[in-house]
Amino acid sequence: MTVSMGCDKAGTPFIERFVHELEIRQIECQVLFDGKQDGCDYTDAAFAVGKSVASGQSDIGILVCGTGIGMSIAANKIAGVRAAVCSDTYSAKMTRVHNDANILCVGARVIGEELAVCILDAFLEGEFEAGGRHERRVNKIKNAEKGVF
Repeated sequence: MTVSMGCDKAGTPFIERFVHELEIRQIECQVLFDGKQDGCDYTDAAFAVGKSVASGQSDIGILVCGTGIGMSIAANKIAGVRAAVCSDTYSAKMTRVHNDANILCVGARVIGEELAVCILDAFLEGEFEAGGRHERRVNKIKNAEKGVF
């Protein structure tokens, strides 16, 4: 599994911690935006990670800003991205299992760093339940991206 990550200034400490945690788990990761660039907007990080995931360069993405909301809105503008803001472990797991989410967004000003690591783990552990109603629903989302409703 390959993980691409990005953040704005608010998310820099979380991204640094996530890199450490992924290395411990022997998961390949790359930080595309670390929030240290001058004039770094959350949209820049969201688009970079979103493009990486949508193109298949990365299997999943992790985005961190103050609330996670701006990141998710921006990333979801890219076809093929299903980004979800999660503030608890259950939502993080279920967004993978039911929605086949491929980008996790978290808010550094909303949750603590330790909880964020637990959310990351839950997201990584979740596997999409292919087939049945969940796949049917995700396919409807994919069709909507193509303008087919």
